[in-house]
Amino acid sequence: MERKKLAEGVFITTLDAEKFNRCRIAIHLRYTPLRQSATDAAVLPLVLERGNAACPDMTQLSRTLARLYGADLGVDLGAAGCDRVLSADICGIKDQFALAGENLSAEYADLVFGTVFEPYLVDGRFDPEAVAIEKETLARRLQSEFNDKRRYCVRQARRRFYGDSPAGIELGGYLKELPAVTPATLKAEYDRILATAAIDVMVQGADADRVADKLLERLQTVNRAPQPLSPLMAMPRTAPQRYTERVPALTQAKLCMLFTRGNTAEIPTLATLRLAMGVFGGTVTSRLFRNVREKQSLCYYCGSTALRATGVMMVDSGVEPGGEARAEQAILKELQSLQTALVTPEELEDCRRALLSGFDAVYDTLAGTESWYYQQITRDEALAPPEYEKVLTQAVTRRQVQQVLQGYSYSVCYAVTATEGEGEAADEKL
Repeated sequence: MERKKLAEGVFITTLDAEKFNRCRIAIHLRYTPLRQSATDAAVLPLVLERGNAACPDMTQLSRTLARLYGADLGVDLGAAGCDRVLSADICGIKDQFALAGENLSAEYADLVFGTVFEPYLVDGRFDPEAVAIEKETLARRLQSEFNDKRRYCVRQARRRFYGDSPAGIELGGYLKELPAVTPATLKAEYDRILATAAIDVMVQGADADRVADKLLERLQTVNRAPQPLSPLMAMPRTAPQRYTERVPALTQAKLCMLFTRGNTAEIPTLATLRLAMGVFGGTVTSRLFRNVREKQSLCYYCGSTALRATGVMMVDSGVEPGGEARAEQAILKELQSLQTALVTPEELEDCRRALLSGFDAVYDTLAGTESWYYQQITRDEALAPPEYEKVLTQAVTRRQVQQVLQGYSYSVCYAVTATEGEGEAADEKL
């Protein structure tokens, strides 16, 4: 495992992939999102995945991937705290398995870097036909959000929680702003990302030196001015805000509760945060699973997760329509119990064992391994294997778990539940 700086804001990391017969090259561009161009940024990965200057349409791209022994190419947009990460990756067989001795590492690098640095353009802008097709794709995706009530409820709660803060910028863009996305505005957002992003290339099982050379060749044609990434943030503490949205003929209500730390002064370690979430609601031995779901039968599912970068904890559950208030009170009771009294040694050890078992699965796939180390990069941490995280997890105490949970205060409750009447859904007090 080795990480090298190739240029300002550009790094390459080599990871072991000896046990696999396939290799993987991934490039991540982490950048600060802008509210006014969020929808362009959401369309961008869809257009980039269609091809590049060397393979200007999906037919040619598919033929190239087939020639490379069925390699897989993907482009995606994700989040890292308040930042966004535009990623492209390619996975295929290693060089030594090529039947005719082809230099597959070089071809993989050309294809994935070409996707990012040399997209197919028409008159200096993105292909209007491709942009129109992918705008329709994104429109259908955004329009379907309401169909998945669990995801819809979570997103509605987040919108109330984050408001107009940087963390509130929608990863998937905004349906009403899609008509304003044009080949020119998409190219402008692409240029901004390419110029300002922190670039990390992760190499597994391929020739890292050749990949680095290919990357530097591409960067010679790019005007780079890397910008600082978003700092850690936490929403301020407020009195709980409660909302209900009523939907006709809903058979299972959804409840999303969000909590904030209020500041970034005392950010818990990741190991402590993992254990705290596991004890509260992240495992099958957690308080929420055992007490709220199993013993009281107040919900179909109930779990907790936390984001360290934004200081938010979320409890997400599915309940019987009309049972939202009882489930909410039961969840708050379990949290208060953990805030006022130490978790039992048995509960902590049950959770610890579940986490330790999960660390063993990191090396099961190339993507899982790469994700483990890239997440450390986004947190500005030294690269360390899962075995090191095991040591940190073993050292977490009951008191540390309690202190983490004591740091959260209730901010937003959003419920999507049934109504007997017809008409538009509306927010109202629970």
